[in-house]
Amino acid sequence: MTVNGIGGINPLSNVQKTNRTNNTEKASFGADSVSISKEAKEMADAYYMKQVAAETPDVRADRVAEIKAKLQNPNYLNDAVIASAADKLMESFGI
Repeated sequence: MTVNGIGGINPLSNVQKTNRTNNTEKASFGADSVSISKEAKEMADAYYMKQVAAETPDVRADRVAEIKAKLQNPNYLNDAVIASAADKLMESFGI
């Protein structure tokens, strides 16, 4: 069995035809605008905060060195300092 042709269908006929319009309207250019949703703004803020948190060290070495220097001084540890530290610790735990 042999196939001689596809019955006069030219698969390139649609590609070869070009549709031209005689419409000569000029495109009107207006001011572009962009609107950002509230959710997108919140997500951008959360992403920024995550980046800042990732770049910030967990331990502030300058404060640790300062406190170590204060603890070396025997006059630093007195009842007022201990009470203040205890109050701040209890406050951080909500007690």
